[in-house]
Amino acid sequence: MNRKTFLKNSAILGAGLGLGGFLPYSQALGGAQNRVTILHTNDTHARIEPFSDSAPRYAGMGGVARRATLIRQLRAENPDSLLLDAGDVFQGTPYFNKFNGALDFEVMSKMGYDAVTIGNHEFDNEVRGFEEVMGKARFPFVSTNYDFGTTRMGLRVHKFLIRQVDGVKIGIFGLGVAFENLVLPHLHRGVTYLDPVEVAADTTAHLKGYHRCDMVICLSHIGYRYNDNRVSDRVVAQQVDGIDLIIGGHTHTFMPEPELFEKPDGSRTWVSQVGFAGIVLGRLDFYFDRGKQIAAVRNHNYPVTDGGPDSGTYAELISRISADGGAASV
Repeated sequence: MNRKTFLKNSAILGAGLGLGGFLPYSQALGGAQNRVTILHTNDTHARIEPFSDSAPRYAGMGGVARRATLIRQLRAENPDSLLLDAGDVFQGTPYFNKFNGALDFEVMSKMGYDAVTIGNHEFDNEVRGFEEVMGKARFPFVSTNYDFGTTRMGLRVHKFLIRQVDGVKIGIFGLGVAFENLVLPHLHRGVTYLDPVEVAADTTAHLKGYHRCDMVICLSHIGYRYNDNRVSDRVVAQQVDGIDLIIGGHTHTFMPEPELFEKPDGSRTWVSQVGFAGIVLGRLDFYFDRGKQIAAVRNHNYPVTDGGPDSGTYAELISRISADGGAASV
C-alpha cells in the first residue's frame, strides 16, 4: 500500500486527542509495546458472491473470496489479530434459502473468524434451524444477554471469551437485539432476551475485575443509534464503564470513522460498524504501553473489491452511499 493511499484511508487516534485527532505515526506510537489488530464485519447476510456489475448499488463489491484474500493479506502484515463478526450471518440471498447458513459458517471457518455474535436473523429458521447447521462453524459464538435455557443452541454459544494476543488479555462478550417486533415468538422459543445494559455492565466488571482483562470488546447486534428509547451501541457506550471497543451491527451503518465516548472516570469506548453484506472490512489497530494500557488507536476500513487494499478509499464509498440515500436494510 502506498503512503498516499494509507493517509487517505487511515487516522491515528491518540488517547490524548481523541477520535479524529491525527498524530504523526512516530509521535503517537513511539512508546507502544504491543499492537493488536481487530478486523471486523457485520450483517454479511449470506452475501457469498459479489454484487453483480449491473447492481443499482454496490455494483461489483463484496464476495467471500475477495474478503478472504484481504484478510489473509492483513494477517500476514500483523499475525497478532482477531477477526470478529457482529451477527446476522443469515438471510439475504438465495444461498441462505438453499444452504440455511451452513455455507456461510463453512467459509467463515476457512477465513479464520475468532468469534461471532448472534443476530436476530440467526433465528429465521427457528432455534432448531440454527442448531442443524451450527456444527459447520469451527469458531465460537458469543452472546451474553440471550438466555438459551435448555436449547442445544446454548451448548455452542459462550457467555464470554478470553483471548491472549501479543501478550494482551482480551475479553469478548456479545449483545443481541430485543425480539419484540423482530423475531416471532415461535422462532426464538426457549431463548429469552435480557437487558443489554445490565448484562454489559456485569460482564465487563467480571472480565476486568475477576479475569483481569487488559481490553474488553463487545460484539453488539443491537444497532448504532435510534431516535426513540431503544437501547443502542451509543447508549451502552455512554452508560457502561470499561468497554474499550463496541463492534456493532443490525442498523447497517456505514460509519465514516469509529466514534469515541470519553467517560468522567477517564475511560474511553470506541464504537465501530461497517455497513452490511461484507462490502467493507473494518480494521482497528490498538497500541498498548508497558502497563497494557491503550496508548493509541488507528482506524482503517477497506472496501472489499477486486482491486485489493489499494482499490478506492472508504471515504469515497461513504460519499457514494450518502448520495444514494444510505444503506439498504434486510
